[in-house]
This record gives sequence, C-alpha cells and structure tokens, in this order.
Amino acid sequence: MSSADGGFAPLEGDERLTTAILSDSCDAAGLRHQVLEERLAPVVPGSRAIGRARTIRFAPSLADDPDDPYGDAIDAIGSIGAGQLIVIATAQSNDSAFWGELFSAAALGAGAVGVVTDGNLRDTARIAALGLPAFSRSRRPIDFRARLRIVDVDEPVVLGGVTIAAGDLVMADDDGIVVIPRAHEDDVLALARERAARESTVLAELLAGETLRAVWDRHRVL
Repeated sequence: MSSADGGFAPLEGDERLTTAILSDSCDAAGLRHQVLEERLAPVVPGSRAIGRARTIRFAPSLADDPDDPYGDAIDAIGSIGAGQLIVIATAQSNDSAFWGELFSAAALGAGAVGVVTDGNLRDTARIAALGLPAFSRSRRPIDFRARLRIVDVDEPVVLGGVTIAAGDLVMADDDGIVVIPRAHEDDVLALARERAARESTVLAELLAGETLRAVWDRHRVL
C-alpha cells in the first residue's frame, strides 16, 4: 500500500512484481489501456523502477535567460520527493536531450527511484554508473537550452497513449511501462500480489513436468 507521505517504500522490495503481472492485473480490474504503446528502452538492461509519478512536460521554445537558463529545471528537480519516478513528456521530441548525469545525481540525492521519458537522454554511460534506472525513446547529446523549456510540472501528461497524473503508480522494466491510476492502486496491487504468488506455484509445477493444460485447469494462470 502507499505510505502516508505519498512515497512508495512498501513495494520496493517486492521483486515478484513485473510490468507483465501489473498489466494482467490492470486487465483483470477492467483497466485495459494502461501500458505505453511503445517500449522505452532502459539505459541498463535489467533495470526496474517503480514509484509515484512526478510529471514534467517540455515544449519547444527558443527563449533563453543567460543568467538562469536552467531555472525551471532546477526548481522542478529541487522539489522531487523520495519514492518518486520522474516522468518527462516531450511529445517524442528529437530536438535535444532532456536529462543527463547531473540531473540524475540530483534526483538520486532527493530519493527519486528512476526517470522515464518519451524523448532523449544523454550522458547515458554516466547515468548507468550512478545506478539511476532510466528509460527513454532514444539518446542524443544536444542540450535543451534555447530549444525547449518546461511548461508544466505535476500536471497530467500523455506518454505512449497513456495519461499519467502526478502521484499515479508507474512501473518500468525491460518489457515496458505500466501506469496504475492512484484511485485503482489498491485493487490492482492486490490482484498483482495474488497473481505473483500463483505464478510462482505454476512455474514450479511446470518445471516438475506438469502440462500446461493441467496447470491452467488448476490455477487459471498462464
């Protein structure tokens, strides 16, 4: 369940949960369009991040403040809370990167659990070395200064055809990204934990020689 301060500590250790299990559990709860249409690739294969969305939206802008060119980004990152997963919406822009090593270091220092974006990352080798789970459409070394700017923070955004609101539960792994609306979180997580337990039993029975038909008839899980 969610913690009182909006964080997400209770699930951090539940390694049984995957995007596949959460997707199936969303289906079972009647939420059939909660997986991003495109797979945002992890910087490090095998990465896994789960936390509450901190939404940030960029839009094209040629404006530049020579005295404080990154002010909006500094303010947005400076207010990140522990357990948050940063969701950066760019309308799939390829104009620049939107996140790199130093933003990642600041986010880690604030307790963020990861970053996902439908745009580009840069400094990816250094992000990998820091250990922040990071997922993106692509990579590009260009700075966003005088190309794009932050226009919204903590407002609903759309990534991959899925609306993500601040505070929604988001999970990313090698298979993709799943969004669980906060209003449905308890129901979906209860289904997910039950499914994870049954899948463990099914796996053991299949490895022991049971047939797919037998385990399906017994557990109704595949």
